[in-house]
Amino acid sequence: MTELLVVFVINHNVQLMDIAGPADVFAEANTLRREPVYRCVIAAPQKSIRSSCGFVVQADYCLKDLHTLCIDTLLVAGAPNAAHSLPAPDFIQWLCDTAPQARRFGSICGGVFALAATGLLNNRTITAHWADVEPVRQRFPAITVNADSIVEEDGPVRTAAGVSSGLDLALALVREDLGEKIARDIARQLILFYKRPGGQRQYSRQKELSPAGRSALQSLQRQIMDHPSAPYSVDAMAEMMQLERRQLTRLFAQETGLSPAQWVEQTRLAIARRLLESGRSPLKIIAAEAGFGAVRTLRRAFQRHLGITPVEYRKRFGQSL
Repeated sequence: MTELLVVFVINHNVQLMDIAGPADVFAEANTLRREPVYRCVIAAPQKSIRSSCGFVVQADYCLKDLHTLCIDTLLVAGAPNAAHSLPAPDFIQWLCDTAPQARRFGSICGGVFALAATGLLNNRTITAHWADVEPVRQRFPAITVNADSIVEEDGPVRTAAGVSSGLDLALALVREDLGEKIARDIARQLILFYKRPGGQRQYSRQKELSPAGRSALQSLQRQIMDHPSAPYSVDAMAEMMQLERRQLTRLFAQETGLSPAQWVEQTRLAIARRLLESGRSPLKIIAAEAGFGAVRTLRRAFQRHLGITPVEYRKRFGQSL
């Protein structure tokens, strides 16, 4: 098999795990195949780059010297401040010129901002770290962001949501190239999820517990947050605010982007998550306190919004005893 060149494109303040994690997945593929299937290199604007943790990374190539190589996969690594500091125009131009020549290209975590600035992601579906979803949508409206994906594939584009998602992306790429068996074997060897349960919404910190909009609406929201187990039909909430049902629905949509029922459910979900994280109360107690009433209703909400059960959520994010 012809050796596949994987180029990690980095810039100042790069997060090391964006490159080290995926590179180890490719290296393990070489080990299991007993042949050099992948060759991983680092390319940067200059030979020495200081990472976000302070380590200095020595690049294999300066960007200007990479034009002679046949790139199979090009991945742009991220940095903690990527949403607030785009690279220099010549870096963006280099990506614009070089990425389309690769068989596939993409980004890991904050690397999505540099790649998006090239226009190469326009009219494609990508994923981004949950904290970066709205900034990407606002700055690059031609891009569709799947807010729950860990890894997203669209044509030649491959994107990974967060830092550790680079491992998931690398496994997906190995699976494309070498099949499921070797990808599963790599996951076992490196003690990784072969397929991570649920999406990335389970990791996000939701905004539903922060009242938004006009003061009258915020008063209703605070009441729901303080007493989530009370009944909150649309008609009941409209009566509380002395509005017609249609007016209340329009107000919620304008101020929160959600319907009244959606806002109530997501707020109850956020409360249930907090209770699962901070204590060991039985699920029936949590379901009642958060306003879901029955455990099965709580379970359905978790599966619908987070892709996992309340029990699984508690195992991952609850306090250890």
